[in-house]
Amino acid sequence: MISRRTLFTLSARASMGAAAVALLPRDVFGGRQVGNSGKHARLLARSARPVDLETPVELLDYFITPVEVFFVRGHMTVPAVDAQAWRLGVDGDVKTPRTLSVADLRALPAVTVTATLECAGNGRAFFEPPVAGIQWRKGAVGTSRWVGARLRDIVAAAGASSSATHVWMFGGDRPLGTQPPFVRQVPWKKAMDDDTIVAYEMDGRPIPLLHGAPLRAIVPGWEGAYSVKWLQRLTVAAKEHDGFWVASAYRYPVGRVLPGAAVDARDQAPLMGLAVKSLLTQPLDGTVVPAGPVKIAGFAWAGESRITRVDVSTDAGASWTAARLTGPVHKFAWRRFEYDAVLRRPEVHTILSRATDERGNTQPLVPRWNPSGYLWNAPDRIDVSVGASPQTAVTPVASHEPDASNAVFDRACRVCHDEDLSAQQRLTRDGWGREVDKMIRWGARVSPEERSPLVEFLATRWGVR
Repeated sequence: MISRRTLFTLSARASMGAAAVALLPRDVFGGRQVGNSGKHARLLARSARPVDLETPVELLDYFITPVEVFFVRGHMTVPAVDAQAWRLGVDGDVKTPRTLSVADLRALPAVTVTATLECAGNGRAFFEPPVAGIQWRKGAVGTSRWVGARLRDIVAAAGASSSATHVWMFGGDRPLGTQPPFVRQVPWKKAMDDDTIVAYEMDGRPIPLLHGAPLRAIVPGWEGAYSVKWLQRLTVAAKEHDGFWVASAYRYPVGRVLPGAAVDARDQAPLMGLAVKSLLTQPLDGTVVPAGPVKIAGFAWAGESRITRVDVSTDAGASWTAARLTGPVHKFAWRRFEYDAVLRRPEVHTILSRATDERGNTQPLVPRWNPSGYLWNAPDRIDVSVGASPQTAVTPVASHEPDASNAVFDRACRVCHDEDLSAQQRLTRDGWGREVDKMIRWGARVSPEERSPLVEFLATRWGVR
């Protein structure tokens, strides 16, 4: 007999690239099995190249997420890093361009910011119709204590121009194939905020390599891509950056759109803050409990907004009861909630959590669909059985097919990512067509004559019929 949660974990590991974790030599770190990257061996590998690792829910039941289980989001290849030689340049509309070492930043007034970071695509796997991208479920989120220097102190020392409107942030990760360099921008008001920092410590230690060592921007309350890893340069500017990662990526429709609709980048605005959201961490999905008291707990967050209420339902949403808000309170961090339920009937109980923030925003039953699969924030759901463990039919996981052998796929797609990323998509033929067109706009070298055969190959091998 096996729980639904265990079944999902086994299937996800087999079908979504978790074998990549097994490629890492393993040792024991603090009594927990981790790879040579310092990451927990139970993280779910959503992509081997670039490295994208998701935290299982059972490892998220801490206010401060342990560094070794903190999720990893990568867009490109992790750079080689020498912290002693690393430099942060400050240029653009400034009087005195500067180059700072890590030691120079440590000499500035230190600020500690406790913040929840979440990938904008966390929950993408739940959207219907499916959207392309890393198929994150619940675990592309975590909270840590970040220590660094205020970004405003860094640019002020260089004499920033009074006409500045943005700070451009350049990451040191290495582009794959024809990818453009990773550049993000932060508007001047947010850049000058007390809590926007260039961090050099994560939870009391130097930032680990996979999390952006030696320097990482922390833009608290905003989606995770603003917190640029391997920060190399800050450019003070009086205009917006016109590069791909600002003009085309991480954008959200300005109005509601039909599910499945294509949306032009001109009809989208930059994605900034996070949506109000909650996560159930106790009990785990698929747990069997005895009849009687059951503790329900988890975390809720809303970016820059404070959580004011979390409601819990133990009857699939037929009724709701307010949970207790407990634990530490920080401006940009998630809030713990707890609820003491009593489950007596020997059946499956569907438990939901729904958070509300200080602006009155509440998790919707159906989140707004968008073509990038951002900001999934439906009420979280788990199923708990009271009494004997139910018999569950185990469906064998299909063996992995041989590697794809398509010349255009090998040349244009595999240069930036491995096959595991393609295999986890749930796209129709039309969906694959839109994805290929998007990748061509991103720089994939696919000629007009090659487009249709490539779409046919992808749809035949991994398409949803």
